[in-house]
Amino acid sequence: MNYITLNDGNKIPAVGFGVFMIPADGSTYKAVLEALKVGYRHIDTAAAYFNEAEVGKAVRDSGITREEIFVTSKLWLQDYGYEAAKKGIDASLSKLGLDYIDLYLLHQPYGDVAGAWKALEEAKAQGKIRSIGVSNMTPKLYTELTADFATKPAVNQVECNPLFQQKALREVLAKDDVKLEAWYPLGHGDKSLLKNPAITALAEKYGKNAGQIILRFEVQEGFIVLPKSTNPERIKGNIDIFDFELTAEEMDTIRALDTGKGSHDPEAPGVGEMLLNNYKIHD
Repeated sequence: MNYITLNDGNKIPAVGFGVFMIPADGSTYKAVLEALKVGYRHIDTAAAYFNEAEVGKAVRDSGITREEIFVTSKLWLQDYGYEAAKKGIDASLSKLGLDYIDLYLLHQPYGDVAGAWKALEEAKAQGKIRSIGVSNMTPKLYTELTADFATKPAVNQVECNPLFQQKALREVLAKDDVKLEAWYPLGHGDKSLLKNPAITALAEKYGKNAGQIILRFEVQEGFIVLPKSTNPERIKGNIDIFDFELTAEEMDTIRALDTGKGSHDPEAPGVGEMLLNNYKIHD
């Protein structure tokens, strides 16, 4: 496993296991246990995924020491603001059943971001959280919202894949040595990406599948990737990307696929209100 050093000195595994939209009916528990069994050491959940409890149980039941597993969760919009965020952090810790969370993110860039961030900084100082970061921040939102932060985020978790490489954002983040974490690293099953001739040709050359070529490209670019699957074979395959390396020319070929457009625009009017109305994590 490759590790990336964050700007606070903590190390994060370059490939994590995402659990977004995996139900909390035992499916998350089973998938996380499987992921840990085949070598993942980084699990990414969130309060708004409603499966923190199953993630925590799988981590505890895995037989792997807690220090070896990097756990990420995220604060939901409903708990933004300083006092609400303090309760939200404690709720995540309680649901996970863990003494600390390795990385905790502000899940969305709306509402009282400054108050919520202050609570994250405080929780970090208290040892409840090891690293803190943000998510879904565009260059504009990142620049505006983090300007007054006392602590720079360790990561910004955003949509990113070969069709949407976040080049402008990466330039902004690089100034603060903030690492990019990629959600939808495989383009959410986009056939135009997975069946792209440039990708399939490399898959054939290296004896890998299209997903493995894409994830290898992203890791070589310095991204932290969070592929998600409940299929044991796919779970195993998504981490089997460290026995080959793409050449400089091959990297350039994939870089040329960038369209500059993703499926989600955090700056679109009303996104914050829509998310808050559609996802209630408590009364």
